[in-house]
Amino acid sequence: YQIHTGLQHSIIRPTQPNCLPLDNATLPQKLKEVGYSTHMVGKWHLGFYKKECMPTKRGFDTFFGSLLGSGDYYTHYKCDSPGMCGYDLYENDNAAWDYDNGIYSTQMYTQRVQHILASHNPAKPIFLYIAYQAVHSPLQAPGRYFEHYRSIININRRRYAAMLSCLDEAINNVTLALKTYGFYNNSIIIYSSDNGGQPMAGGSNWPLRGSKGTYWEGGIRAVGFVHSPLLKNKGTVCKELVHITDWYPTLISLAEGQIDEDIQLDGYDVWETISEGLRSPRVDILHNIDPIYTKAKNGSLAAGYGIWNTAIQSAIRVQHWKLLTGNPGYSDWVPPQSFSNLGPNRWHNERITLSTGKSIWLFNITADPYERVDLSSRYPGIVKKLLRRLSQFNKTAVPVRYPPKDPRSNPRLNGGVWGPWYKEDSKKKKTSKNKAEKKKKKSKTKKKRPKTRSSPNCYSGVIPE
Repeated sequence: YQIHTGLQHSIIRPTQPNCLPLDNATLPQKLKEVGYSTHMVGKWHLGFYKKECMPTKRGFDTFFGSLLGSGDYYTHYKCDSPGMCGYDLYENDNAAWDYDNGIYSTQMYTQRVQHILASHNPAKPIFLYIAYQAVHSPLQAPGRYFEHYRSIININRRRYAAMLSCLDEAINNVTLALKTYGFYNNSIIIYSSDNGGQPMAGGSNWPLRGSKGTYWEGGIRAVGFVHSPLLKNKGTVCKELVHITDWYPTLISLAEGQIDEDIQLDGYDVWETISEGLRSPRVDILHNIDPIYTKAKNGSLAAGYGIWNTAIQSAIRVQHWKLLTGNPGYSDWVPPQSFSNLGPNRWHNERITLSTGKSIWLFNITADPYERVDLSSRYPGIVKKLLRRLSQFNKTAVPVRYPPKDPRSNPRLNGGVWGPWYKEDSKKKKTSKNKAEKKKKKSKTKKKRPKTRSSPNCYSGVIPE
């Protein structure tokens, strides 16, 4: 969960000295331990301020893609603010200037995936993480994909549809490559979005409430599917609770990898849920607790029954129940805008004013996925139960990592490229080196512990029988 990585507030900005904590073992790192080749194509967006944060240092044998989000699909340039612009296309640890030839990123990434599969031995295991830039602003697509969508009057929606057609074609081409090069019969394809749509930029969550960046279902409920010849039950719909954190233990287990016993994971192995239709081992999802986000004016500890300060933005799901506190963000239901080019005020969406003194909501999501009937006053016992669960989770939270921007991050100082810029003071390095040496001396006097199976450097790189 975000509360356990320090990334519970917003995203990592291009200018921030921040990245996914280096002591978090990543999925590709765990798969490499059992002999997998690991390749990443597409959008990283997990921080790059120092070299240790780069994808190739976090478990990927190769990386081709962008370090940031929302760059231009053709030029691969990204501006964070006026005068803060740079090139953002990488091959491993270097800017991929050779690829600055105007190819649309969805097609360029697919070509790279085809190349990786063509040159890999299908008898050897491979993990491919493909994070397409589409569909995301800026709304850009090659002209021929617009042909089917002339009837959509709203220009943003038309562009969005064209981008999605190109993405559909890309997924088809990746699947064909898996078949052509002999991988398909022993492969698992997981296709997933990362958040809800942005109605202001062509997306639609209708009839769900809210949009990307909020904790309403429209912001957090994502579409996805698993496609594989290895599935026992094919063509079924899974309505169980599944969260993005579940992919980590699920895929490591499938690969016969080892999860360190001393690590408290937030995810569960959900393969039997997906493949056989069994009940999910998951009973709750912490959507997030963000202690920095704008506090709800009407929130208080009293409003949270003395258990939880409802001014804090948070959301949790326990079985059928979902509780939101604080300021949950843009709360409207926005109907599809396919047939209108009118501005946002003319969409006839249901406007919700949150200045009514509310800072807590409760919904039965199974019965009411559209979050229309707030049950918080009807079921105070359930509210208290979920507030206690929130409070329990919060006790395990690490401090938020959201550092101020560092002027050294400017691409102008880095050859016009977004890339690692941070260098630690040599003084600081020296003191930490001295500390490390002292520690080493101390540990020499301690008894040596035998190496255990869960120690990362004990793996032979061979897949267990």
